[in-house]
Amino acid sequence: MNKQTAVVQVPEIRHRILLLRGEKVILDTDLAAFYGVTTKRLNEQVKRNRTRFPEDFVFQLTAEEKAEVVAKCDHLSNLKYSKALPQAFTEHGALMAAGVLNSPRAVAVSVFIVRAFIQLREAVIEHKELTRRLAALERHLGKHDSQIAQLLTAIRQILGPVKVPKKRRIGF
Repeated sequence: MNKQTAVVQVPEIRHRILLLRGEKVILDTDLAAFYGVTTKRLNEQVKRNRTRFPEDFVFQLTAEEKAEVVAKCDHLSNLKYSKALPQAFTEHGALMAAGVLNSPRAVAVSVFIVRAFIQLREAVIEHKELTRRLAALERHLGKHDSQIAQLLTAIRQILGPVKVPKKRRIGF
């Protein structure tokens, strides 16, 4: 791998992957930058090869989605001045885009993009497992809480009411 393609690292890509319409996607501006082409060229290739990009590979954002993305992501602030609505590429769409661009950099960077999507998928699985374990722990501790409360009640009954001695007045 040459120095030019090693410029893009997986953590850098992971921060550019967004969740839109229940899908993990990367916007055309970010994908084009990673592949070393202009957004215009990327979108031209997608239009020329439309049969390779079904709806589950790439979709165009609505104006509301664009406004939301621009508001949430600082690096996309330039999009607010663009009249065109950005396209969102899923993992498979990003791979297909690398294929239609057919540049050495696009092919090399596509490997890093796939790795970033895989890491996010693994993080979600790990998060679900952690959530499941926490729920089990809460159920387990919930039983102990009631048992501890019963124990404290029994101890209070054994001790009986606590008598507070009267304070003696000092002086006359």
